[in-house]
Amino acid sequence: MPRLPALPRAVRIVEVGPRDGLQNEKALIPTAQKIQFIQMLAGAGLPVVEATSFVSPRAIPQLSDASEVMADLPRLPTTSYPVLVPNLKGMERALAAGVRAIAVFTAASESFTRHNINATIAESLANFRPVVALARQEGVTVRGYISTVFGCPYEGAVDPRQVLNVAQALLEMGINELSLGDTIGVATPNQVVDVISLLVDDGAIPVEQLAVHFHDTRGTALANVLMALQSGISIVDSSCFTCCTVWASRQALTWTRWSRLRALLLRCWGIFQPVSITRQHQHNGGVGTGFIGSRERGKAYPN
Repeated sequence: MPRLPALPRAVRIVEVGPRDGLQNEKALIPTAQKIQFIQMLAGAGLPVVEATSFVSPRAIPQLSDASEVMADLPRLPTTSYPVLVPNLKGMERALAAGVRAIAVFTAASESFTRHNINATIAESLANFRPVVALARQEGVTVRGYISTVFGCPYEGAVDPRQVLNVAQALLEMGINELSLGDTIGVATPNQVVDVISLLVDDGAIPVEQLAVHFHDTRGTALANVLMALQSGISIVDSSCFTCCTVWASRQALTWTRWSRLRALLLRCWGIFQPVSITRQHQHNGGVGTGFIGSRERGKAYPN
């Protein structure tokens, strides 16, 4: 029997629920409750919890309290708390709130980028350059999200070479880590292997700098995760708390209820056995997988 490709020795989980999950909730959630939720996720052992987004309050009212969340959030030394930043103004707000890690976002399809942030891909990259320059000046780490890597809701199939072009442009401006987003949940395991191979082999991008972010729209997320792990990816963005976040946002977060959430987290982690889960934050690449929150994105939503 042929041997299966080796899995990485450790996988770093990047939890994006407080941003990716809550941004779609129409009922405003109290700032204190968001902070409590982020604290509980960090307390469960997650090394990275993407806390909020410094987008325009008009674009996403739910996250209009980003400055307050980050200013009042008690931080664990074992957890990183990145935030999403769309432009230089958002970056300045983030720095004022004490942020030390950020993420920027674009897409591999022109139509999605125009619908999402009202800009071409080239314009979005140009907007990021001063943000990344300021981040590097301030010693802030930067992650880049590339949406619609495996398919676009407007254009259908996306040329993998376009993904490579965008990835190289982001890395050239100084971004530390790239998350490859299956925005509408259409990726197949073969596509995952093909795209990662193209970026690593043809594009000479270190696999340690790559991440993947899947949605389970067609029931293929876990198979895609496995292919990514076997291709050398070692960081996973988890949106498995999207539904839990929605549920928790409507209830008092008692410790009894939190124990149920934590149990679900541990079950999500168990998917990667026998792979171990690192607790410390390492700036060495990423993999993003949204197991539950499967949907097309609206305005200013990456992944």
